[in-house]
Amino acid sequence: MSKAIATSLAALLAMAGCTASEERTLTVFAAASLTDVFTTLEQRFEDEHPDVDVRVHFAGSSRLAQQLAEGASADVFASADEDVMRDVAGEGLLTGEPTPFATNTLTIAVEPGNPLGIRGLADLAREDVTAVVCQPQVPCGSAARELAAAHDVEPRFASEEPDVTAVLGKVRAGEADAGLVYVTDVRDEAVDEVAIDGAEDAVNTYPIATLTEAPLAAEFQRFVLGAGSGVLRDAGFGAP
Repeated sequence: MSKAIATSLAALLAMAGCTASEERTLTVFAAASLTDVFTTLEQRFEDEHPDVDVRVHFAGSSRLAQQLAEGASADVFASADEDVMRDVAGEGLLTGEPTPFATNTLTIAVEPGNPLGIRGLADLAREDVTAVVCQPQVPCGSAARELAAAHDVEPRFASEEPDVTAVLGKVRAGEADAGLVYVTDVRDEAVDEVAIDGAEDAVNTYPIATLTEAPLAAEFQRFVLGAGSGVLRDAGFGAP
């Protein structure tokens, strides 16, 4: 190999290395109930920022908060509950004030055709109904218990799941007759919905906040609050 060719190859490799290093990574922690919406927002943000790789980690809000408290690294946190966000703020992990960006309420997911004729919360106390719910420390579980108490109902739950995705999965798989999930989770032909009268008695407000000083984190937050609002409304989320 001639010296000129070797020099040119070295230059090309150096340029390739610089190009690769210019790609920026943005890590987002988001509540499980935001999976579909934030997957869409991830793709749209990357389309507008070709040099950015957005990595979204979904789980129950309380689980995400625990991971952050234990040292997990993330740039943005979108919670399904303001109390969970306050816990994260209390750990001194936020770099900005949390901003509400959506609301959600509960409904009952049932098997297609609703074979057991479930009509409301009271039916989840029936012995012939296998119902599932989120764990009490998870926002969907806390809201479920708040709603049941407000309506003076004591449902019988066969299991308590780590997040709303797991609850919906049990109903989809036929492992449960009914599950308390968000209204945004039942836009799915694999399950039917039984609306809850008075569901507005337990509204979950979703806040978003930055965890680092990186300008990209603030930019993603603005994107969710701006362009993302239409995607959220289309998915059934309410305005904050």
